[in-house]
Amino acid sequence: MSDSGMPHLFRLLGAFVAVAVGIGLVGAGLVIPLAGATGGAAQSTAEGFNNLDDEFTATALAQQSKIYSSDGKLLATPYDANRIVVPLSKISKTMQQAQIAIEDSRFYEHGGIDVRGTTRALVSNVSSGQTQGGSSITQQYVKLMLQEKAVREDDQEAAQAAVEQTYSRKLQELKYALNVEKTHTKDQILSGYLNLALYGDQAYGVEAAAKHFFSKHASELNLSESATLAGVVQSPSRLNPRTNPEEVQERRDLVINRMQSLGMVTPAQADAAKAKSVKSTLKIKENEGGTCSKAVDPYFCNYVIQYLRQMPELGPDPDARMQAINTGGFTIKTTLRRSWQKNLKQELTERVPAGTERFGSAAAMIEPGTGKVRAIAQTSTYKVGLKKASTRYSEQAWSVPAQYGGTNGFAIGSTAKMFALVAALEKGKPMESTINTPAGTQATFMPKQFNSKCTTNSPWVVANAEKAVGGPMTMRQATKMSVNTSFAQLASDIGSCRIPKVMAKMGLTDGYGLPYGLNYNGGVKTKDEYAVSNLVLGSDSSTPLQLASSYATLAADGKYCPPNPIESITTANGTKMKIKPPACKQVMDKDIARGVTDLLTETMTPGGTANAMVLDNGRQAAAKTGTTDNNKQSWFAGFTKQLSTAVWVGSPIREYEMTGVNIGGQFYPKVYGGTIAGPIWKEVMDDASEGMAKKRFTKPSKEVINGDMRSIPDVTGMGPTQAKEKLEKAGFKATEGSQVNSNAQAGAVAYTQPTGQALKGTTVTMYISNGVPPYTPPPAPTTTQAPAPTTTQAPAPSTTRSSSSTSRPSSSTTRSTTTSRPSATRSTPTPRQTGTRPNGNGNGGNTND
Repeated sequence: MSDSGMPHLFRLLGAFVAVAVGIGLVGAGLVIPLAGATGGAAQSTAEGFNNLDDEFTATALAQQSKIYSSDGKLLATPYDANRIVVPLSKISKTMQQAQIAIEDSRFYEHGGIDVRGTTRALVSNVSSGQTQGGSSITQQYVKLMLQEKAVREDDQEAAQAAVEQTYSRKLQELKYALNVEKTHTKDQILSGYLNLALYGDQAYGVEAAAKHFFSKHASELNLSESATLAGVVQSPSRLNPRTNPEEVQERRDLVINRMQSLGMVTPAQADAAKAKSVKSTLKIKENEGGTCSKAVDPYFCNYVIQYLRQMPELGPDPDARMQAINTGGFTIKTTLRRSWQKNLKQELTERVPAGTERFGSAAAMIEPGTGKVRAIAQTSTYKVGLKKASTRYSEQAWSVPAQYGGTNGFAIGSTAKMFALVAALEKGKPMESTINTPAGTQATFMPKQFNSKCTTNSPWVVANAEKAVGGPMTMRQATKMSVNTSFAQLASDIGSCRIPKVMAKMGLTDGYGLPYGLNYNGGVKTKDEYAVSNLVLGSDSSTPLQLASSYATLAADGKYCPPNPIESITTANGTKMKIKPPACKQVMDKDIARGVTDLLTETMTPGGTANAMVLDNGRQAAAKTGTTDNNKQSWFAGFTKQLSTAVWVGSPIREYEMTGVNIGGQFYPKVYGGTIAGPIWKEVMDDASEGMAKKRFTKPSKEVINGDMRSIPDVTGMGPTQAKEKLEKAGFKATEGSQVNSNAQAGAVAYTQPTGQALKGTTVTMYISNGVPPYTPPPAPTTTQAPAPTTTQAPAPSTTRSSSSTSRPSSSTTRSTTTSRPSATRSTPTPRQTGTRPNGNGNGGNTND
């Protein structure tokens, strides 16, 4: 103990006695061993004591917060101090008595300062040079509260001063203690002390200590347990029941003996309490929290903590919010369904066991229409302080973006094609329309075929997966078989820069929060310049949480809800905090979302890439597989009306090809999205959907299926300007074609192509009359056919044989041949060109510009 040497010690001791006498603290019959401290000395020291600060304000105690799942399971207990504040009524009587017996047996008798105990300690300290405790429980409460306040305010100097072994600090404690006795009842002071004291193993307060060492509440502590904890307070680091049970037992028995001597327990009760060893009574609860590494699911815990750090309701900045979480005693209810999360983890690790060389798996489950995060999991084990991450151990979550403790994610492959479908339908392309895909299993696309800000720097060779061939096909067929060349052509047809706009509004970014699909230039992403390969075939990276959230937008009829893991927050005093969940937004027409959903259901029909993943009991779902170049990453993303899940299987650290590999004891020639990720998706979706209503997707309108077919106005005879206005008003684009012969006035519209009906937005070509009527050949002359002459058969003459007869020609019967009339061939005249001209294909090839 210091304070400028022995002379000063005597002076302070004299000051205490003088003050005690001066303010009436010394009781009759008390012998003071320093008679010289009277008169002027007493007056001056009393004045000095009175000048000490007496404004003592208790601060709210730091206590552990608790994070629960939506189904009431405790997930984690983040804290700076492992403390659970409880009222005195929830602390057993034996615990209260044990603490009073060993620390301040006259607690309910003195007025804040136990003059006998303090004087005895002062005399002992002066004479022996050792420190002996003499503080009352009130004084200890003051000291602990000053420490707590300093720590909460990060005032290191004040924290040090609160524990200094000096008499000046002791006098200040005395002054505060007198104030506390005036403003608090004895029960309030005892309650405060029992909630403040450190009981070892970082357990602050008797409730946290009871739960930690004995796995029970403070209200349930028996005599032996109470005496154990009461004895620890003297030196909690040395007297730790976990590490030093033998010495703790000696201290426990001392407490019990003291209680017996004070008449708090009978000899029989005392003997029974001392019969058991301390070690045999311990039931230490290991997984309590403090940090996420002790949480039930560390990855979800860390995600929640990082999410809370960004909630303005908890403080002005992330550090203030973190302090509020660790000291505020909040009850935080999350959106996680613990049973679903456990099953998801199990499915992932069964098919891709933790520590599988090179490969890992992760997944996320979202509730459409709310954004509630129902489950996230991955195959690795959470571990902090790693110098190098691996497939077995990782501190980072593979399922969430970097801002929440995750990564940049992984290339999403053909799951990106969903966004192209949205862009196409929003452009007005019908679901049943044809994509004029180049023939063959691969095709080369030139930079000029795409929008300049969403293209490629060189000819882009696009190849299809095995057995997928090109050639013209409908969007439905292209989606069902995931034909790469078809989607590249689709991006060209609709304008490739429509796709990143769709991705942005549906919440898809890369794991670092940058727009998805940006082009790399010198290893850095270029602002507002996109690589078409990223947009169409998913060469850029994202996370399962973000992809599941984007797909959930379709399930919610076009409403995007940002992922949200927080259901509610309740303060330590039971008040429900007002929190504002992230706002949902309708980002596309419901009919468009329904159309894309309908297309994605095709993948689960016979011949589709996801045909083996049909959910049980006829539950309708829509999905898309995804596989990157050389089978390095694979995905399965799909949804029902109630749940959206994205599953990733691939190489998390360094990319390796998943060809000819053994994963989870099974050999795979090639891993696609439907190979491992697909079966995982099916299992977890079937499990989570059990008991839910089987909801069907709403069918899209005929307009989305077949397009917005409109009648083309008759503009024959109109001037080009007037005709163009009429066509555009009807929803078409108009352009002038060549001049043609026509009966229409020169310069007027002779006819249009196409005619009849066409899709809204179709380009209608107007052919202009040159004023020259079309040539019409004259009709052929009409000829009348004469009736055929009647031929009369003359009777045959009698033949008389004579010696000299004139030979008569033989008269044979001949049928008169009718003179053949020339065949009258009717010449078909060229029809007169009027307002519309017949069209062989009806709608002009469904041209959409």
